[in-house]
Amino acid sequence: MRSRDGNRTFSLSVCTLILFSALSLYADEYLISYRYVLKDARLYNESLDISRAMKKCEGVSLPSLVIHSDNSKDIKKSLLQNSSEFIDYLHRLGLHVQHQETTQNRINQSQTILTLKTMCFKVDFNDNLAIITPLK
Repeated sequence: MRSRDGNRTFSLSVCTLILFSALSLYADEYLISYRYVLKDARLYNESLDISRAMKKCEGVSLPSLVIHSDNSKDIKKSLLQNSSEFIDYLHRLGLHVQHQETTQNRINQSQTILTLKTMCFKVDFNDNLAIITPLK
């Protein structure tokens, strides 16, 4: 005779699957762009622009980033607290690189601009985590 606990793992996995799919459907969508300017190998300017998406974003999900959010639903605050992890993640996504080098009167000058074109990100806040998933 089969015990009632035999289907427990199956039931638990189905409930977990339903929960995570529901969370991804109700995730907030943000448009994020990033620009980083180096002049003569020094940081000159860095800007991170975040705004809520006005319409539903469509696309294929890329690998997610999980960061700590300290029970906050503010995406900008969470990203600034975890800025190094987020910047490394953006580098893995792919940044547009523009480099210019000039020499005038035997003085070398260089300028490098790293840009993340505006991309849609789904952000799901849990108790103390934020799951950030870019759409391409």
